[in-house]
Formats: sequence, C-alpha cells, structure tokens
Amino acid sequence: MNSILELSVPWWHFVVRGVVVYLGLLVMLRLCGKHSFGEMSAFDVIVLVLVGGTLRTSIVGPDTSFLGALISVAGILTADKVLAWLCSRNAAINRLVEGRPAFLIRAGARVPGALRRCSIPEAAFERALHAQGLENETTVLTARLEPNGKITLTRRT
Repeated sequence: MNSILELSVPWWHFVVRGVVVYLGLLVMLRLCGKHSFGEMSAFDVIVLVLVGGTLRTSIVGPDTSFLGALISVAGILTADKVLAWLCSRNAAINRLVEGRPAFLIRAGARVPGALRRCSIPEAAFERALHAQGLENETTVLTARLEPNGKITLTRRT
C-alpha cells in the first residue's frame, strides 16, 4: 500500500514537468493552426490519443505512484487556470495564446488562398456553408475561421 504513495522524485518535479509539457504542447498546437481545434475528425482523435500516451512519460517519468500522477495533473490544471486568468485580463496575452481570426470570405468573394493557408479542405468549408443553410459564398458577407477553429458566417442583407 505504501508504494502507491511513494514518489520516485520530489513532488515539485511532477509540477514542473507537467507545466512545461502543458506549455510546450500549447505552443505546438498553436503553431499547427486554428483548424486543429475546430472540427475533430477521426484522424484528430487518433493524434490526440497518441500525443497523450507519448507525453505521459515526459510528465511522470519512471514514477508509477498514484500520487505522482495526481500531482502532475494538479500542476497542469493550475497552469491552465493561471493562463486563462492572464488571458482574461490582458488582450495581448490572449491574442498570443488564441491568435486572430482569419478571413475566408470578404464581401461575398473568397479570399485567395485563405482555405489553403488555414488548412481547410474545400469539403469542410462547404459543410460550414450548408450548416448555415447556404449553398454558396455569394450570399455571405464575411466568413472567418475563428481562433477556436470554428467557421462563422455573416449573411448578406
């Protein structure tokens, strides 16, 4: 019973490792682009599962204790809460973490190369139009890929 509570390294190692992995993964996901956070395909789910499994060792190392994993998760959740608090109070930090929206359509015309730059397949864009009851972009004033990966459309009036 003692072994599940015995840590192989000092407790703060788990906190530091968890926070560093959290911030590193946040940077990597941010560099991958907004689409990674939007529609989740089967491929996206597989990637998330593989990333989680791969990063486990980076976070807890060789430790197999119950307590080590809990301390790591507590560190990650605390870092997430602190980052959310900072983002809600500082627009520059929020922009750095979330990014800016990208225009896909302006005044009813597609922005040249926008879908390719944002890694959005034509079919996914068409689904976003159809989800709003639109057949094509001529009835759209603007379409934006938001920082959360969703496509928002404003209809022409």
